[in-house]
Order: sequence, then structure tokens, then C-alpha cells
Amino acid sequence: MPGIFLNKLRAAEKFVCPQQFFSTFCEAKMRDEKMVFTTSFHFFFIMAENKNPDKIILFAKRPGQTSFASLFTIKHALNTQKVGHTGTLDSFACGLLVVCTGALTRLCGRITEFDKTYEAVIEFGKETDTLECTGAVIRTAGLPSLEKLNEALSHFFGTYMQVPPSFSAIHVNGRRASDIVRSGKTAEIPARPVTVFESALKETDIEVSEDGSQNVRAARISFTVSKGTYIRSLARDIANYCGSAATLVGLLRTKIGNFELKDSAGCSLLDDFSIESARKNALLTVQKEQERWIEAQNKEKTSARNRGKSYEPSEEELCLQKEVLEKALSTISPALR
Repeated sequence: MPGIFLNKLRAAEKFVCPQQFFSTFCEAKMRDEKMVFTTSFHFFFIMAENKNPDKIILFAKRPGQTSFASLFTIKHALNTQKVGHTGTLDSFACGLLVVCTGALTRLCGRITEFDKTYEAVIEFGKETDTLECTGAVIRTAGLPSLEKLNEALSHFFGTYMQVPPSFSAIHVNGRRASDIVRSGKTAEIPARPVTVFESALKETDIEVSEDGSQNVRAARISFTVSKGTYIRSLARDIANYCGSAATLVGLLRTKIGNFELKDSAGCSLLDDFSIESARKNALLTVQKEQERWIEAQNKEKTSARNRGKSYEPSEEELCLQKEVLEKALSTISPALR
């Protein structure tokens, strides 16, 4: 069976255009009903890797996954382990990851320098130790008025000195700040300049008081910011300006430089981003974090149970890998221009 299918692949190689090759490959697979989907992909991986493993892939990370785990799909789709992304998204966040493979991983540092655009859902009235939905509540306060929130957005425009979250990957004396805090110590992170180029209020959840004043329970806000800006910290600073407290419950990255989420593989799998969807995903993320913790406690048992099992991707995962392949094949590597 594999020999028959390889002949079909060799026949498809005569096409110079990669999209045409991929199309012929799929047609050949569909004609052979007995060919196992994963097996056919295995042969295509070999062909694709030999063609050109150096790619820039736009990938849509879903909430509940870590940025590192999101690379799994790309590694399998392109049959490569040399993969790097250009900016981490927290597990509760979703949106654009710009992923470099092969020799183009050397560009990761440069792409990280680009400005970024986000949509953030901020819940007012409470602040957690992580400044996001998976943390423990450490402070509560009253809700800000809609007028005060708009004033705060105008205030935080341009460059200001921002203190990053204690729970972050920033290194303090050679250790991650988050590791220092988890050990029970305090991580002193100095403020640093960041720039907010643009902000816009997109959606609000309003509470109308008895005197008719409008207080904001939650808001969805669009931000375009410089490299190194923590949206969690920006949410905290906006709330402090309003005399309130805040927690980031949803984050969608829509743009990195000129790279846009709408062009990414897996974009269609993301839910429409709103206050309601962010709250729902926040609850699911907290549940997944708890499951990861339990799994980590039973890691040895789990590893022993799964040892020797073959990789069996789901149908959705296979479709996502196919989309990554299509995006990769339709991209001309900058190294070849």
C-alpha cells in the first residue's frame, strides 16, 4: 500500500507550484479509500520537509492552551522540531502567534520587537495576585463610572512607566519572577517605559445604580502597544486610576507588526471575542489549570500508562495540521526572495 501511494506522490512532484502539488496529493488520497489519513500525511511530511523547512507560520492559539503546547500542531504538520514563536500568550489568552521554523527561527527576536494589537476583556471590582483570571483574589474595590473609565483611557496614552506583573517570565537576579513569588518571596521588578499607541472602548457591561449613574462591571477594550507592554498591568493601572480594582479575564491578540490574525491557520476555530465569551473561556481555563495540576501530581503514573502508545491525532487536529500545511505551502520563504 505505501509503495502504491508513493508512486502517486512522485507523479505529483512534476508540478512546480506547491499549491498544485498539494491539491493533486489530496485528490490522489481521496481516490484511494483504503489509505489511512495519518499514513498519507506521513509521506507528505517527508516531501514537504525536503522541499523547504524554513517558514513563517501565522497560527491562532486557542484559550486554555499554553503557547508552547500550541506549537505541537505545527511541529507535526511540518515534521520539524526546530520551531519558535515570537511572543508568549498566557494560557487564558488566544489569538495570533507568529511561528518561525527551520533557519527562520533566527528572526524570532526581531519579530518580537514589533508593535502588537490586542482586545482585552477587563473585569472590574477585584484584583488577583496574577492580575488575570487564574489567580487568587487579593483585593476588592468599587466599580468605576463609565466617564472615569474613558478618562483613564485618555490618560494612559503615549509612553508611561509600567511595573510588570510579579507572575511573569521576567528574570530577577537570574530567576523568573513567577518562580520567586511561588517560593514565598517578593520579586522586585523595576518599572520600565512602554507605549500605548491607541486604545478604544469596544463593549461594556454596565450596572445602573439607583441614582442613574452608570458603573462598569466589565469592558472590552482594543489596545495597540509597544513591545514589552503587559496588558495585565495596563488593566491594573487603568483600574487604579479609576479608584477601582481589575482583573484581566480575556485577551485576544489580533496583530503583530503587519501580521494579522485573520490570515492565521486555525482562526476559524476561535469563538467571536466578547465579554460573554471571555468570561466563559476564563472559567474553562481555570478548570484546565486545575486538571493540569492534578495531572502533574500523577505524572509518573500517566507516563507509565501512556508509554508505548502511538500518536493518534483527533479529526480536528488533523484538519488543523492540514490548514497549517496549506498556509506554509502558500508562503514564499523570505530566505528565497
